[in-house]
Amino acid sequence: MAAALCAVAVLLLGACGTQVAGDANGATPTGPIPWTTMEPSGVTAAQLAGDQRTLTLTARVPDGKHPCVRALKAALTAAERNILWVQITYSSPSADKRSGCTGERTASTRLLLPKPLGSQKLIVDQDTQFTADGPELPALRLCGELGCHPPATGCTVPSYEQAMIAADAPEHSYRDAEHCDGKWLVIDFSWRTGPVCGDTTATPSGCSSRLGDRWFFRAEPAGWKTITASSTGGCKVVQHVEPAFPTALCATLAPLSASLHPSYPPQSASATPHTPTP
Repeated sequence: MAAALCAVAVLLLGACGTQVAGDANGATPTGPIPWTTMEPSGVTAAQLAGDQRTLTLTARVPDGKHPCVRALKAALTAAERNILWVQITYSSPSADKRSGCTGERTASTRLLLPKPLGSQKLIVDQDTQFTADGPELPALRLCGELGCHPPATGCTVPSYEQAMIAADAPEHSYRDAEHCDGKWLVIDFSWRTGPVCGDTTATPSGCSSRLGDRWFFRAEPAGWKTITASSTGGCKVVQHVEPAFPTALCATLAPLSASLHPSYPPQSASATPHTPTP
């Protein structure tokens, strides 16, 4: 009986088997799953062999039950001044959810540079930077937001700019005051808000209203590390979080103006709704 049913199915559908709809190994109700060229979601490491030319790059690529990556490769796309630009690509069906390639794993690929890397900076996939300056080879050092040679922590303008980035200060923020001893730092900063600058019809006028914040930092090898933020004066808040924070840097801090650091109390409870009399 089963054989007879299968024979009928062959006549009507052209096949009889166990393939599940959506299986990445074959056709689906809407056709085969396409493989497309992609870039990795991130580049995690770079290593340079003893010849100073053989580069091994490790990146995050799709992963799943069935094969999700093929033709993984790195190519030198440009060389200008002291920078080498490299792009990693691979082919994958992960753009189609039917592929099942919903996870991630790391994979490596090699590239032979035309000449030793030396002091040149390496940029992979547009925004991931590595340098051979500092680390013990074969590992290259992954550079941060401030580039491969960020300013050292200290009481300097470049150092303060690094602290502002660590505090995730809003764009176009500017510093109102700094209190620094090289190891500990307090920064008051504010940013414009309200109407667009130059709008003479607005109330308040553009660029006149602003918000502000105060952040406390501790120096670490990688740069300024945020401790906490507070609009109150004195040392109570920061020393509650970090008892070692020096009193000399916070004792004279005045509270931030309410206009710079407004509070938003919860709305008052509404009146008890009237219950209709039966």
